[in-house]
Amino acid sequence: MIDNRRVLAVVPARGGSKGIKLKNIRTIGGIPLVALAGVAASKVTTIDRAVVSTDHDAIARVAEDAGLAAPFRRPESLSGDKVADWDVLQHALLTMEEIDQTQYDIIAMLQPTSPGRTAGHVETTLRHLVDGGFDAVWTVSQTDSKGHPLKQLVVDDDGRLDYYDPRGATIIARQQLTPVYHRNGIAYVFTRDCILGQKTIKGVRTGAVIIEEVVANIDTELDVEWAEFLARRGAGT
Repeated sequence: MIDNRRVLAVVPARGGSKGIKLKNIRTIGGIPLVALAGVAASKVTTIDRAVVSTDHDAIARVAEDAGLAAPFRRPESLSGDKVADWDVLQHALLTMEEIDQTQYDIIAMLQPTSPGRTAGHVETTLRHLVDGGFDAVWTVSQTDSKGHPLKQLVVDDDGRLDYYDPRGATIIARQQLTPVYHRNGIAYVFTRDCILGQKTIKGVRTGAVIIEEVVANIDTELDVEWAEFLARRGAGT
């Protein structure tokens, strides 16, 4: 609990993955991704219940070995690659409230594909939600200026190059750019009303926790190599 509010952590880990087969049990530093999420969740004392939402028995077994509960299987209708996070979270929340015969006030989503997560990241995000009176809080990382929207270009069907945003023509130095941020998957936290009432993962009042450390977010084999590098570097510091 945090301030007398019960916390449910959900680790979404479906079996299907077009980029990397069974990505959620791919290992980083010798530990499956879903297990890394479970280990981090187990160290967060304010989490009352931590579960995996999966449609795959092998993933469920790995998750359980790491301390995550797997009391249900995600239905096929929620197992495709175009299913929204909100649908998965709503299903997990309602299912666990029925199983546990209790109400959860805060839901945390911990994506296995962000292996750089620490318990401290999650605790900070939960505290920010409660103290700030937010409907949701997402962890984010600052985007490198090379990827800033005002520095992006488009090529039309005739092969002509142009700015994605016409304001890009006025940018001479990166100091002119207002910082922008991207999701890093380390932690998302939501109030129950945000999920069930507002029916969104980005509520009316959504806050941000900026993660200063370099973290990986795994979609490709190159991302796996990057995550392995970061894990080795962390182990050596």
